[in-house]
Amino acid sequence: MTVAQSSQAMGGRRLRQRVLGMPWQAYCLVLPALSIIVILFGGGLILAFLQSVGLLGLTTDGTFSLDAYQQALNRREFWRSLGLSLYIALTATTLSTVLSIGLAMVLRGTGRWASFACQLTLPIPHLVGIAGILLLLSPSGLLARLLFALGLISSDQGFPLLVNDAASFGVIIHFLWKEIPFMTLILLAVLRGIRPEYAMQARALGASPWQCFWHVTLPLLRPGIVSASLLVFGFIFGSFEVPFLLGATSPKTLPILVYQAFTDVDLEQRSVAIALGLILSLISIVLIALYLWLGSGKPFRHLLSRRANGGQS
Repeated sequence: MTVAQSSQAMGGRRLRQRVLGMPWQAYCLVLPALSIIVILFGGGLILAFLQSVGLLGLTTDGTFSLDAYQQALNRREFWRSLGLSLYIALTATTLSTVLSIGLAMVLRGTGRWASFACQLTLPIPHLVGIAGILLLLSPSGLLARLLFALGLISSDQGFPLLVNDAASFGVIIHFLWKEIPFMTLILLAVLRGIRPEYAMQARALGASPWQCFWHVTLPLLRPGIVSASLLVFGFIFGSFEVPFLLGATSPKTLPILVYQAFTDVDLEQRSVAIALGLILSLISIVLIALYLWLGSGKPFRHLLSRRANGGQS
């Protein structure tokens, strides 16, 4: 076990001891807020599920049925939308994570101005950012006009399509400029809490700067990386306004597909829309659970232990 892993494990044990050692009065303090969350969100999910299976609703006879889920899953458009949503969320989250780690390492030794600079984009609404992307990157935007004035393109047709394109470049670019400062701010806080003695000991033992980063700094950064990337992935996967305004008309992301089914004039599609929404939530939960499992390192430790034991389980 490395120094970083032992420090992380010790911190986890201390946290569990503190939580388990809290008196019951402390748990009662969070009970009102927890009750509101459970009643509002849990109750909403229960009502949505009952409508999706035909037990509630104006157009149902009150009998249990999975027809709404069958209609949702049998749609070819659903699978195309799922693939597009995963592509956008995974691409934007991966790029944001990698770039945020590098930016946090660069800004680690700077003063508070770095954290302040990262906070500048946080209050900007996504709709304002979308308007900025359209003004800057559309075929008739400022960048295309600048390139035309410099003689680099002959017309706006020579400017690459970055908005409402099939590859969703405009959507990904918007999420990058919005989420990289957010993730950098989280990772900066974690980095500044890491004791420099760990890296100094590794360098004293002959580790290169890259080895020091890979075996010491990165494992200590992992809790911050996991929490930040989960927040970013969950938001991007369920985002509606950004792909609706910057994405292509076809295929659509899952939130847009749910919206169109929910606003359909045919009330029979209401249960299908609710089923699509619940499927979207279930997919998010499964992906987050899988990410947490992989981020814990348990599957990799199991493989390494099997290899160390000569392939025996």
